[in-house]
Amino acid sequence: MAGQSVYYPCLLLAVSEPCENAVLLRFNWSELTPLGLWGRTHGLQTENSEFLLEGMPFRILGGSMHYFRVPREYWEDRMLKMRACGLNTLTTYVPWNLHEKERGKFDFSKNLDLRAFLSLAAKNGLWVILRPGPYICSEWDLGGLPSWLLQDPEMRLRTTYKGFTEAVDAYFDRLMRVVVPFQYKKGGPIIAVQVENEYGSYAKDPNYMNYVKMALLNRGIVELLMTSDNKNGLSFGLVDGALATVNFQKLEPGLLKSLDTVQKDQPKMVMEYWTGWFDNWGGPHYVFDADEMVNTVESILKTGASINLYMFHGGTNFGFMNGALEADEYKSDVTSYDYDAVLTEAGDYTSKFFKLRQLFSMVIGQPLPLPPMIESKASYGAILLHQYISLWDVLPALLQPIKSEFPVNMENLHLNDSIGQPYGYVLYETVIFGGGHLHSRDHVRDRAQVFVNTMYVGELDYNSVELSIPEGQQGFRQLRLLVENRGRVNYGLALNEQRKGLIGDIFLNKTPLRNFKIYSLEMKPAFMKSLQHVSGWSSVPDYFVGPAFFRGRLWIEQQPQDTFLKLQGWEKGVVFVNGQNLGRYWKIGPQETLYLPGPWLRRGGNEIVIFEERTAGRIIQSVDIPYLGRTQYVD
Repeated sequence: MAGQSVYYPCLLLAVSEPCENAVLLRFNWSELTPLGLWGRTHGLQTENSEFLLEGMPFRILGGSMHYFRVPREYWEDRMLKMRACGLNTLTTYVPWNLHEKERGKFDFSKNLDLRAFLSLAAKNGLWVILRPGPYICSEWDLGGLPSWLLQDPEMRLRTTYKGFTEAVDAYFDRLMRVVVPFQYKKGGPIIAVQVENEYGSYAKDPNYMNYVKMALLNRGIVELLMTSDNKNGLSFGLVDGALATVNFQKLEPGLLKSLDTVQKDQPKMVMEYWTGWFDNWGGPHYVFDADEMVNTVESILKTGASINLYMFHGGTNFGFMNGALEADEYKSDVTSYDYDAVLTEAGDYTSKFFKLRQLFSMVIGQPLPLPPMIESKASYGAILLHQYISLWDVLPALLQPIKSEFPVNMENLHLNDSIGQPYGYVLYETVIFGGGHLHSRDHVRDRAQVFVNTMYVGELDYNSVELSIPEGQQGFRQLRLLVENRGRVNYGLALNEQRKGLIGDIFLNKTPLRNFKIYSLEMKPAFMKSLQHVSGWSSVPDYFVGPAFFRGRLWIEQQPQDTFLKLQGWEKGVVFVNGQNLGRYWKIGPQETLYLPGPWLRRGGNEIVIFEERTAGRIIQSVDIPYLGRTQYVD
């Protein structure tokens, strides 16, 4: 760029070696041209226990950031902070369930514009390790797999089952058209591609990893392939032709040397060094000591290994996209993916950032770019939710029920061009003629509020499988079960059993209930827009019990800034701002605030809509600091 001085720090960490232009200088990424191919022949290679890039010794100092968890307007800011910390490589997953929400319909636009994300990484001097799955784990609903796969009752996810591989093939056909031009040997930033993800902890099909590898190679992937597993899964997640890497948080004796047991004379890499941890509803907010983290990173680097910080910046599980765990019991993940990472959920610096920056600057041996200024946060004060409309009043106005003799799980509802309902709530309604003993037989996924007509009776979930239904006057009554999908399990051996809603019969007095009206409450943008214009909105009384929608308005005079919404006095539900689904809240914590990015706000009026399941407050607070709950140090 004529007339400007551009600083390109050397990406090779062998300090005694001079920086060569072939690797030091990044190509102009304003457009992909044949000129961008000049001088790019070797790519990332392994030789005698070290990485080579364009034939020169190279150390990967990476950090994870997921474009789908961060507002697009902030992608570049987070990348600049990576560079300022001393990192040279960005890693990201690719979420299949966002890019192909409906079978055969692909979306790479707006916040899912992977081309723009990869171009920005290159522009800002970051190499990329791409982790395209198809399974990504990542505390993301079903590990990134689309829920419509579960329409097939015989589906065997992450295997060579034909129904699964046909879907993967169609997805990879489209995804690789985006990815292939951004590879290093084509002038792009992608220096490595991961084959699947932590398959050693699943390992249900010995042919599957080779299938995924060939699916990548046959569609034009030419860069170094890698696998990623924890110590116990290492030997089960291998595939010929891919470099094995390891994931951990505590550097136990001999842990890195365990890589030598599965591959000889290869460079060692920690693909996921866990800088913090994720939170579940009802638990604490986990934190990981900054000094212990940095000391472990230093110990890893002293062995000569490369490292990727998972996460450098966690971001947010916006909408209904959080995952869940199912070990001894089902636990869904919170909306925030702050992760106690190097940057906060809102992209602010932590002590981990500055300690790592100091460490990496010593390793690199040259000055680092100055850290960008942080964005100030706003406290807009109290916001009155002045109107409400009961869910029962919304049903006849906006929703057309599906009629079925039997209960139908979400994924198999005839909706959305027959791909079912992936997320949100489902209301099951049937007629009963008396009271008695209601039993779920553990067929509720994941939590059902039970109503007789509009009277709340109780809840059914994994732990509560029976309720007493009160006797009423003679005649029929409506029994209603409002079922929430709280997030599909994203890790472990139970992926095939992640259908949601009612997955089987519900019994009243040992007789299965029949003849349902089923209402889909996915709360997609079109529904939320229609909700604005429905008649029946009323002033909020002094006390009201949901389920209901509430709305209010946040007025902003100046340029909007990031803020956090605190829902003290509210019980459980979902918040929408200007049609954007910020995610779930729940009074059991630990998370007490929802992150609201400034780019999603506008000057003037901003509409806030809350779906509250039970007890509503009258106001919410816009505050300038997050409250993620009581902390507990990771053991």
